[in-house]
Amino acid sequence: MALDELKSAIPDFAKDLKLNLGSVIGNSDLPKQQLWGTVLACAIASRSPKVLRELEPEAKANLSAEAYTAAKSAAAVMAMNNVFYRTRHLLSDPEYGTLRAGLRMNVIGNPGVEKVDFELWSLAVSAINGCGQCLDSHEQVLRKAGVDRETIQEAVKVASVIQAVGVTLDAEAVLAE
Repeated sequence: MALDELKSAIPDFAKDLKLNLGSVIGNSDLPKQQLWGTVLACAIASRSPKVLRELEPEAKANLSAEAYTAAKSAAAVMAMNNVFYRTRHLLSDPEYGTLRAGLRMNVIGNPGVEKVDFELWSLAVSAINGCGQCLDSHEQVLRKAGVDRETIQEAVKVASVIQAVGVTLDAEAVLAE
């Protein structure tokens, strides 16, 4: 199992990450598609080659072809949206918020999977990318759809642990050179 390989690569000083990785993936209350879509989208968003290489095969095995593609689409579109909307939010001139975005994001309206799943994956990627405006937007859509706070927090926990594992393993790879 690739998850075990990834856990074994985590150094002893980051034992908490090893335990948390096993917990947030192995003991998650999220339905399989929500979990593995979140894992794949977050592995992509982490920008860590090792994390993506280790988690992608298991994600692919646990997702339909449509969900696999949609999770990758969530990571892709949020990579763009998180930069754009975070920048508009951070600029002190509020006029930027009134300008038309003019960016295509059709996949959000028609992701090929349940809208709730795509929104959850988008929220998790937004957590990694640090876009408060996108986090608020996706959280509101999820809450209106009846998703509870515990489910949303579960996705954010997956995102935080995958990001931390990626940062740690990539730093260790650089230091080993």
